[in-house]
Amino acid sequence: MSSLSRRSLQLLTRASAVSAFRAPSSSYYRFLSTAAIDPANDKKYFDKVLIANRGEIACRVMRTCNKLGINTVAVHSTADARAVHVQLADEAVCIGPPPSLLSYLSAEKVIQAAQSTGAQAIHPGYGFLSENCAFSRKVHDLGMKFIGPSESAVEAMGDKIMSKIIAQKAEVNTIPGYNDSVNSAEQAIDVAHQIGYPVMIKATSGK
Repeated sequence: MSSLSRRSLQLLTRASAVSAFRAPSSSYYRFLSTAAIDPANDKKYFDKVLIANRGEIACRVMRTCNKLGINTVAVHSTADARAVHVQLADEAVCIGPPPSLLSYLSAEKVIQAAQSTGAQAIHPGYGFLSENCAFSRKVHDLGMKFIGPSESAVEAMGDKIMSKIIAQKAEVNTIPGYNDSVNSAEQAIDVAHQIGYPVMIKATSGK
């Protein structure tokens, strides 16, 4: 991937976090345009992007793509068939029943939806598959673009313990805590006494 193309992915990722897409100023629109259009020849990097998420984050990405002339594909569970993000998209694919594990968290179904609609890139939004390095790798292996961090960054930051250790090595301030797994209630109590109350327990992989 060229440096310009890589930069475009970074900008589009950042742009999706901004909520004011309904009436962007001309300068703001020009900023967003650099995310997906090569200024050298006014050619779009992508003609179609699948957004592997739902709700407001999916809507934000879709509004941005719409302003840039990029077609969008929504994925949805059966429960979200009439959701706003589905109505905003140019195309929509049902990827399963309401439980997230059977729909939005199914990398295979999301990728199948992208392939069947001819999407050239996948934007994961946040949550769901956005921190799944295997998903990111698979998307790249199939010749599509993963609009987000590099695979190595996804892998490092997806592990909350590892990401905290990396931050500490970089001398980034972190909240005091226990940088290892806690495997029993008794161990949790011992660790809490060492840290001092109040404490917060964070699940790993949603478990």
